[in-house]
Parts: sequence; C-alpha cells; structure tokens
Amino acid sequence: MEREVMSTAESLAKTRTYGKFRCHNPSCMERITVPPGATRVKCPHCGLEWRVYWISPDFPRIRGPVWDVNQKLAQEAVAKKAKRKEGK
Repeated sequence: MEREVMSTAESLAKTRTYGKFRCHNPSCMERITVPPGATRVKCPHCGLEWRVYWISPDFPRIRGPVWDVNQKLAQEAVAKKAKRKEGK
C-alpha cells in the first residue's frame, strides 16, 4: 500500500468549507451557512446580522455588520445586565 503524499496547500484545500463563514462576533465564532445569493445573514447562535458579499457564486464573505440590528441587540443586552445588577 502506497501512502498518498499531499502538499500543505492540498491538505488544507480538502478542509475548506465553501458557502460558509465564521461569525465575526468574538464571543461566538460559529460557522454560518449562507443561502445562495443572500445579501444578509443572521447568526443562529448569537443573533448578530451580517451583510454578505459574493466573491463568486459559491464563495460568500462578510462585508460588515447590519448596524441597526446589532445595535438593538447590544442595547437589549446592556439593559438586561443593568436590570440584573439592580436586582441583587
């Protein structure tokens, strides 16, 4: 039996996930699957919403956050934290 020898680039190419990217929220970093052609996607784990740019028909990238949605989520989290702090 001969063992297949691959270069580093070839072995990394096998692990590449096309059509997905990681959430840019530092406390989340979950993989997000993007429906083909979508211009916005919401992280199912943390709820932050991202604008999507398509490099090619099967290769999405994050363009940036959807500010109004993410700002609302951040304000709700701060309010919840303040309420908990007052309750103690």
